[in-house]
Amino acid sequence: MILADKIINERKKLGLSQEELADKLEVSRQAVSKWESAQSTPDLNRILMMSKIFGVSTDYLLKDEIEQTSDGELTEYSGDESPKKLVTMETATAYIAAVEKTNPFIAFGVSLCIASPVALMVFSTLCQYDICTDSFAGLGGLIVLLFMVAAGVFIFITMDKYLKPFEYIEKEDIDTAYGVDGMLREKRSHLEKRKSSFIAIGVITCILSCVPLLATIMINPGGELICLMVGVMLLVVSFAVNLMIRGSAVVEACNKVLQEEDYTPSGKKLNTVTGKVAAIYWPVIVAAFLGISFVTDKWDRTWIIWPVAAVLFGAVAGIIRAVREK
Repeated sequence: MILADKIINERKKLGLSQEELADKLEVSRQAVSKWESAQSTPDLNRILMMSKIFGVSTDYLLKDEIEQTSDGELTEYSGDESPKKLVTMETATAYIAAVEKTNPFIAFGVSLCIASPVALMVFSTLCQYDICTDSFAGLGGLIVLLFMVAAGVFIFITMDKYLKPFEYIEKEDIDTAYGVDGMLREKRSHLEKRKSSFIAIGVITCILSCVPLLATIMINPGGELICLMVGVMLLVVSFAVNLMIRGSAVVEACNKVLQEEDYTPSGKKLNTVTGKVAAIYWPVIVAAFLGISFVTDKWDRTWIIWPVAAVLFGAVAGIIRAVREK
């Protein structure tokens, strides 16, 4: 238990409010509030005063590994008794810095993968205007698609080396050292508004991405530009997803260390399972989309696979959550 939690517990045992404790320590109520939220640390003189007020030793207040049993005795726990890894302030700072560094590149890699079929659709449209041959369109579009996917995968692999040392934060139950929670909550609060704005813009952009395609179908059903409009839709979606990733990555990183929202200990286990399912599910969807589109040459209709797949994945994730919670 960290100092912040011990101050809260001991204050409540005595039935003191933050303001009453502040008066006894000759500090402001805001100072006590910051101590209890781990945003700052009391000086040694205040530690000594609190030990007298609470009737506990300074060792109990200062050492996280020392806890008080129900009968008032102090017990010291060795590191061997706890399987949890401790995230220090240095580790937390390095992790957030790594996420901030890699986030723009990962977002760009995802955008490349989403937009990779666009060249195929552009060349297919050019074929309909006799600007290029079918063989050139198919081969050229496939080469560009593979190049963009390969570039995206290269980015993911390269960025992974910066995040690999912190992999346990996302997957395991952890403890945080004194001051880490307060630092991360403060950083998260500064980024929450930015995250909300980016997510809102991204979602709205995704919803509106099909407007050019639908307008083209209405104006010129079966026309040559429909395939091109599917490409435009994918480009817009890739931009929207890029925004959502860039806006939420650091906030999500803070949640992972704090083990809050979707990253509680049980949530981490669930995310691991969902991630494994997604690693199989989405490549299958991409293969199905490209295969069906090439065989039927109905690009103006096969785009519906993506929203349907997204809804189905939501259902799959919900089923996994329900099964894991039983």
